[in-house]
Amino acid sequence: MTSSRLPQPGRADSGATPDPAAALRLAQHRAEEMIRADRASRDLGIVVEEVGPGRSRLRMEVTAAMINGYGICHGGYLFTLADSAFAYACNTYGEKVLAFGADIVFLSPAQLGDELAAVAVERVLDGRNGIYDVTLTQRSTGRVIAEFRGRSRIAGPVAPHRRLAPMAPE
Repeated sequence: MTSSRLPQPGRADSGATPDPAAALRLAQHRAEEMIRADRASRDLGIVVEEVGPGRSRLRMEVTAAMINGYGICHGGYLFTLADSAFAYACNTYGEKVLAFGADIVFLSPAQLGDELAAVAVERVLDGRNGIYDVTLTQRSTGRVIAEFRGRSRIAGPVAPHRRLAPMAPE
């Protein structure tokens, strides 16, 4: 996993450790831990391609088992892909972070055989709360399939390097 092609979080200071190399190592370590335990994503063929502090990129191929009665990918599978990308992005700082809420807007149908990409980017990190946007695209065309917004909450102890004071808008 690398992070060079991923969009950067929307703030200059995402709350991660000050050393970018250490922050990237922590993000990758957390992703490796999650991959080992994430049977749901694994069983759906979801692959984590890249992670970095506050961001992730995952992919999934639409299989026959994911097709609904209208011949397109069931929205629940699209939500699951986006939710997984959200989870990998918001768990990159070392704490246990859970979804507090999420919304999705379906813009275009995904078809059997489509390879989808989900790119998650941190937008706001304020104390225990975060907001992350995930864009789902059809990889070969770049067509946007859906936009997802996830709201996160740190569920346990806050990591010592986490900045708890809100950041001023840029």
